[in-house]
Amino acid sequence: MSKPILPDYKSAHVWELYSAQLATEYTQSIEEGKDIERYKALFDAVSALPPDEKREKLADVIFDIVTDAPIVEGYKYNEPSTLEEIRALRKSHEFNKNIPDRDTLYDKIRGAWYSRICGCLLGKTVEGIRLHELIPFLKKTGNYPMHRYILHSDITDEIAESFKFPFRERCYADKVEFMPADDDTNYMVLAQTVIEKYSRDFTPRDIAKIWLALQSKNAYCTAERVAFCNFVRGYTPPASAIYKNPYREWIGAQIRGDYFGYINPGKPELAADMAFRDASISHIKNGIYGEMFVAAMIACAAVTDSLEDIILGGLGEIPATSRLYEQVYALLSDFRAGVSKEECFKKIYARYDDTNGHDWCHTISNALIVTASLLYGGGNYGKSICMSVEAGFDTDCNGATVGSILGMRGGYSCVGEEWKNPINGKLQTTIFGYDTIDIDEACKKTMEHM
Repeated sequence: MSKPILPDYKSAHVWELYSAQLATEYTQSIEEGKDIERYKALFDAVSALPPDEKREKLADVIFDIVTDAPIVEGYKYNEPSTLEEIRALRKSHEFNKNIPDRDTLYDKIRGAWYSRICGCLLGKTVEGIRLHELIPFLKKTGNYPMHRYILHSDITDEIAESFKFPFRERCYADKVEFMPADDDTNYMVLAQTVIEKYSRDFTPRDIAKIWLALQSKNAYCTAERVAFCNFVRGYTPPASAIYKNPYREWIGAQIRGDYFGYINPGKPELAADMAFRDASISHIKNGIYGEMFVAAMIACAAVTDSLEDIILGGLGEIPATSRLYEQVYALLSDFRAGVSKEECFKKIYARYDDTNGHDWCHTISNALIVTASLLYGGGNYGKSICMSVEAGFDTDCNGATVGSILGMRGGYSCVGEEWKNPINGKLQTTIFGYDTIDIDEACKKTMEHM
């Protein structure tokens, strides 16, 4: 009998091995209300096995258990993953809209592109750091409260040796010639390419085709990596978001919706519709809502200066019966009641632990940081992006999202030259055929897609 041909499980990336992420799957499933607590010992036992064929086969059984699990009695949330059901559970928010003329709108689009990129660069330097090192580092380098880019000149030998975080290996604003490639900014260009190729009527399958055609597998992370691999195996949306995907409510979709807000100014429902089509290829439930929330906020930011209207306009496009809605609205209510910034962030940290990968990368924890930074930053661009990065968790994603919203709200001039100077109007990507793009040209193309 011939020996079976098997993958080298030990060399496979953990994002591509469902069996390597069963702890995440368990937590995710419990949060969704799945009745699986009696299987906790099984999850733990299989997780403890070495990576091999047996562990994978046992993980397949666990996937079947999760898939078939009923919802526990009394679960308080109703969180569908189809657009029709999502829309049926909205609590819409109406507000006065100031529709900009074409020139003003172009200025807002430039503001959104540049501010997203600069916010991403600010957080990219410390992406992956945890709070217990981030805050002491900022204090040691005279950047606390955070008010500027972290610079290479900050990294003395003493600083580098004081922390476990690999500061010597990061990108710095005083060392780059333009914005280096990042998944947050890649998705802006990919979305623009989707509209250019397939029009505003693109489908989830169109997004999947673009992903397969224009980036390598290694450009995608967590839920996106799972979806990409599922496309290759023949799983199409929405199955591509579900099959062996423990990251299905992580932040990956929330960082992809900006462009759909850009091309739908004042039309949050349309922005959220496009965001849904994009998110549903890799995420479900709150993972989808995160992208819809951000895209709708950006669409609102084009037509109002009110931060509360922007946030409520975003919430108005997702189910009011969801965890994301509940927690963001509670934060907004606290803000209205006079809760301090410090107390607000304490509440976030009490609920979410940044040393836990699931919490660190979840849609909701990071959406709360975005919301708090908008409200307590008071619309000031620099103060708000610094607050979102200083708060930890997914720093480049949150800096980019906060920046994008405020850039659309305030236009190009709201982004100080100290933020824009390092990128020199250029953005590098990992997208095939788009090595380095001119940001202003991308802004002009954005105007054509409205």
